[in-house]
Amino acid sequence: MGKTSIEWTDVSWPVVNGCRRVSPGCERCYAERLAATRLRHLPKYAGLATYAKGGPRWTGASRLWESDLEMPLRLRKPSRIFVADMGDLFYEAVPDEVIDRVWAVMLLSPHHTFQVLTKRAERARRYLTDSKLYERVMREANAWRAARPKLAQIGLSCPVTMPAPWIWLGVSVEDQRRADERIPHLLATPAAVRFLSCEPLLGHVDLTRVAISADCTEDVLGDGEWHGEPDAPPWIDWVIVGSESGMHPRPMAIEWAVSLREQCAAAKVAIFTKQIGTPEGREQGDVKGGDPRWWPETAGGWPREFPAVHR
Repeated sequence: MGKTSIEWTDVSWPVVNGCRRVSPGCERCYAERLAATRLRHLPKYAGLATYAKGGPRWTGASRLWESDLEMPLRLRKPSRIFVADMGDLFYEAVPDEVIDRVWAVMLLSPHHTFQVLTKRAERARRYLTDSKLYERVMREANAWRAARPKLAQIGLSCPVTMPAPWIWLGVSVEDQRRADERIPHLLATPAAVRFLSCEPLLGHVDLTRVAISADCTEDVLGDGEWHGEPDAPPWIDWVIVGSESGMHPRPMAIEWAVSLREQCAAAKVAIFTKQIGTPEGREQGDVKGGDPRWWPETAGGWPREFPAVHR
């Protein structure tokens, strides 16, 4: 676990590594590129990705790195922790038993804020609504308590019926299709804070008209009414927006990001602005002395905010 250049978090926790591409947002994945190049000789990442003529590609393997599992328990300074930044905790190749172990550590670390971001919203929903989840996580937590008696002072609530306020759950949304596919699952998943990462933003996204069913669209930022599942809260708490980073990023239309900012402002939902590409498609943050918050004058000054744990 160490400092990261990702602006919306403090430290990364690469406890589960490895993945596979599932949508256009994955095309230039930084984790895939690092695992295939600079990190490929490290035991933690060996064999997770390869580099061929077509560029870096995940092999499909996944790995829990045992020595990193207890890192949040050792980190005393309260921190925002990005979980599984070199993979996806809900990737299909990650067994439920591995997620149980990670979730138990998060529940035993209430002094931190954990940010779990996934593209597998449907699996996250199934996992976090499983009636046997509490029993499984308690078993893992009790193993930690036996080794560290002080952890017995921390009470554990059921993730299904009373999600921990220090564990935030988010999904990646790069275009409207992915918004319609993933957000309904996120809203139906138990979580104290739900967020979206619209990065890389590859198309216009209207969060006021997300298709939650074949014949129903909803304002998922909260319009005061909800016509979906009775137990699904009617809002997203936080939105991250940004263009693609790295070499030769795909261009992002400023209008797409401006629209998201206006939608969030109208609903009083926190929005965090990351790098924003110039009209030529070049990422200003990659230029020496450049400002990753660059905006044309028409966009005005944008706040970079974090949500409160409770709305």
